Amino acid sequence: MSIDNRLLRVDRVVGNNIVMASYEPTGVEYVLLGKGLGFAAKNMQELNTSDERIEKRFRLEDREQLMNHPTFFEDMDAPVLEVSDRIIQRIEQTFPERLNDKIYLALPSHIQFTVYRMRHGIEIVNPFLQETQLCFPQEYEVALDALHMIREAFELDIPEDEAGFLTYHIHSAVTHVPVGQLVKMSSLLGKLQQMIEQEHNMTFRQGSMNQVRLMIHLRFALERIVQGSLVDNPLIHHIREQYAAEYALAVRMKDVMEQELKLSVPEDEVCFLAMHLYRLFRTYNKEG
Repeated sequence: MSIDNRLLRVDRVVGNNIVMASYEPTGVEYVLLGKGLGFAAKNMQELNTSDERIEKRFRLEDREQLMNHPTFFEDMDAPVLEVSDRIIQRIEQTFPERLNDKIYLALPSHIQFTVYRMRHGIEIVNPFLQETQLCFPQEYEVALDALHMIREAFELDIPEDEAGFLTYHIHSAVTHVPVGQLVKMSSLLGKLQQMIEQEHNMTFRQGSMNQVRLMIHLRFALERIVQGSLVDNPLIHHIREQYAAEYALAVRMKDVMEQELKLSVPEDEVCFLAMHLYRLFRTYNKEG
């Protein structure tokens, strides 16, 4: 029988828009989302998967994804679920591609913890805010809107650092790249920029074109390395000879990338980086 024509047992109504359900023959559990779905299901024992009120449906294949907590949604504050739903709708307006289903678990969990920290006076500091803002500008803009929603919903003065953390969840939902990997990449970007600044006794002006171009180049280079996407650089021998100093720095940066990522960095990428460094150093004195 197709999953699009099954009767699911209503296990719990979590909120006005969220229902926990299961398919009895297999025991597979689902989270169902839809405007007013929870309110309508309060007096129901079953829901058909073809019900038009179901806007989103995903399986709970691994309880560990629920933070090893069997009552994840039951423990979640209703306002957290409501603001999470509004934020996800905002994400979908900007990024029409299908979002990773984990966002429906990860985002409310993150917001719940953020609210807890603020109410208990625990400081929220994001050391990678600058790198995140430069590398993911579209996601960051949505994250600022999300931060405004959370501030209003809970009447808390949450710092902008939180927008950086929300950006990770948004980018992860869109690209299906784990949040932990994005945090690691942001940290690595900061280290690589610091290497360049120390090497040439320079300091990037925040938001300058040189810094933006560098962050974008490094971001996509790291993504290619992580994804195993190979690029062809036909000028390898020329770059090694003509840009020897920049190539030497690129090799040292490669060593740091390999140590952090536990992956091999192709020589083609190293030479592309050397070319970028050559252009960077030539233009830095003009812009800073």
